Amino acid sequence: MSKGVIDIIKGKFLIQDGAFKNWSFILFCAILALVMIASSHSADRKVYRIAELKTQMKALRSEFVDTKKDVMQLKMESNVTKIMTKRGIKLSEEPPYEIIVKSKSE
Repeated sequence: MSKGVIDIIKGKFLIQDGAFKNWSFILFCAILALVMIASSHSADRKVYRIAELKTQMKALRSEFVDTKKDVMQLKMESNVTKIMTKRGIKLSEEPPYEIIVKSKSE
């Protein structure tokens, strides 16, 4: 048994007759290892990209909420009245009235 282990350590299995089978298997394992490493790096890149996008999404959602709050405050009648009085336009004291247009067929 120790002679077999020593032969493997010395690499005799690579130079003996029928070594082509051994070399093809080693080449297959090396290619498989490279594919596995590339796949792992690709997965890591995607995980980092997802984390980055989640951070951006949180920031944009916060900005959206703040902007929505500001717009809601600007649309309030009291704020519109303040802005218009600064520009010299004030509320009418008379209520609006409805204009009714009758068509000729009536």
